[in-house]
This record gives sequence, structure tokens and C-alpha cells, in this order.
Amino acid sequence: MTPDAFSRAVNGGRGFSAAELAALSEVLNTSMYWLATGERDPSEALVVARHEFDHDTRSRHADWDDLKSTIEKVSLAYRQARLTDKSVDVPVDATAVRQALGGGFVRPFAERLADVYRIDVIRVGGLRNACSVSIAGRGVIILNETGNWFHQNWSLAHELGHLAHGHANAPEPPTPVENDVQETAANAFAAELLLPTELLRTVDWLNVSGDEVAAALWEWGVSTDALRRRLTALRCPTSAATDQVLGWTTQKVLRRYPGWNDDGTDQITERMEAAASRRFPLELQAAHVELISQGRLPKATLAWMLDVDEDEIEIDEPDTPDADIDELARALGFVAT
Repeated sequence: MTPDAFSRAVNGGRGFSAAELAALSEVLNTSMYWLATGERDPSEALVVARHEFDHDTRSRHADWDDLKSTIEKVSLAYRQARLTDKSVDVPVDATAVRQALGGGFVRPFAERLADVYRIDVIRVGGLRNACSVSIAGRGVIILNETGNWFHQNWSLAHELGHLAHGHANAPEPPTPVENDVQETAANAFAAELLLPTELLRTVDWLNVSGDEVAAALWEWGVSTDALRRRLTALRCPTSAATDQVLGWTTQKVLRRYPGWNDDGTDQITERMEAAASRRFPLELQAAHVELISQGRLPKATLAWMLDVDEDEIEIDEPDTPDADIDELARALGFVAT
């Protein structure tokens, strides 16, 4: 804009076009909705970025730039789909959450979160950190699609802790001081959800066998490192033999002591492949398919979710008449002029 045009717009002499508002929102790092109304955009993604903790240096880090790009795409997908169901409030009491999720929840963790709390779980590639966001009241946990299933379980529990504590309340990550407080609370929640104090103290860790350790790791869906640190934090006495087993990698323990595997199939590989697969909620995908078939959305976002080219998506699209252009623009998240 020329200085004169900008001055007149700011002083009420002319209005801002949608394109100008879009450019301003990008420069000012805010939303078009806020520029137009002075209110927070109800569909804006409120985020908590998962900060990986280095136990050696006792420092945390998060690749916010990579996360931000993915969060923006996920947020657009939800805005376009217009899903109105909000998540159910998650108690901060991990014991209550564990009871609500039901026995053996670790294996179908994502499905149980959707069924019980209407919280969606997404897996995409290229991320170093997990994060949790709230989009128009819908809680969404975004994970990296790696084969590390026990790390993903911890990330799910950790991000669920953030949502339970209401940490997803701003469009940008928290300050370092806020982050320390939030990460501590989320880790405590995850630890009690996956490795509850009462359960661990019922086990005789001085005399437990390798087979029993392996069975516990598989049933609880955690790593040897997580279990070892939790036992240390709870000051549970362990034997030298138990310490040795917990010093191995999780895969090594599970394969050396296969007694937990009751059907003889390669269940470890099955879990790894599931944890490495791209995942978007079926409800979100179905909403996009329906809107595309009605000619109200292009295929671009659905193609990104499915990780395919748009040409590979076979959905009949009606011709879009001129009268529907405004509706199409609103569906895309733009302000029509």
C-alpha cells in the first residue's frame, strides 16, 4: 500500500480489502479476524509445543518453525471441515483419566482418546517434537510418524496432560519460565497415567525376572528408560539384575524375553509400523470428501492429509457456479470481497 492509502485506511477514510488485511496479518503476526473485529479468532489454533528434555544438559528445545507450518495446515483442515463438536474436559487427575480410558488403553490410545474425550490424534512426518493444540474447542495432538511406539505413548500422555491443565491457550509457545512450569506438570501427569505410583509399588523389583520386566514394558507401553527413571523417582528398590535389564534398549528386552508374546506373531513390528504410519481422524477426512463432492472445497488439503497428489483423489466435483464463489471463499478460510 502507498503511505497515503494506508494513512487513510487507518484513519477511517477508506476500508481495507481482504488482500490488504491478509498482508497486514502476516506482517503483524496476527489473524485477519482480530484485525477486523478486535477479538481472538475462535478458529485460531492455540498451541503447546512439546519441548524435548535433554537429561544430560537438563535443557529443553523445540523446533517451533517446523511445528508452526504443520499446525497451520492442520488448523486450516479443521476450519475448512467446519467440525463443531468440542472436546470433553480432561481431568487433571491422571488416575481418573486412566479409569475413564479403560483397561489396556495403551495399544488403542488414540482411539480411546477420541471415544472418551473427543480428542483427535494426528501423525505426520518431518517433525522433531510433538505438540497439542486447541482448534475452536477441539483438542488435537500432533505426533511425528516414527516407529518409536513407546515414545509416542509417552508423547500422547504428555500432551494429554497439557490439554488437561489448559496449557493450550495462546497462538504462540509459552515463555521459558511458563514452559518449565507447564512441562513439569505435563510430565507428572504422563508418569502417573502410564506408570501409576500405586501399581509400581505393588511389584517386587528386587526379585522381578526379565520375563516379568518385558511383560510389564509391553503391557504399559513404555520404554526401559522411562520405567527406570520412574522407579528412581519413586525410590523403589531394585536389584542389580533388574538394573541391568532396564539398562538395555526396550527392543532388546522384548526380544530377549518373548514370554509376553502369547500368539507367536511379530507384534513388535506391527506396533512399529502403526507408529510410523500417517494418521488423520476419519471424521476430518470424511468432512473434506463431502465438501469436495459438493464443490465447496478444493482437493489440496485432503491430498496433504493423505500424502498423495491431488490427481490421485477420485471424487466427482460439480461445476462451481459464480453464485457459490462467496461460499467457497468462506470454506477456504478467506474473507470474500
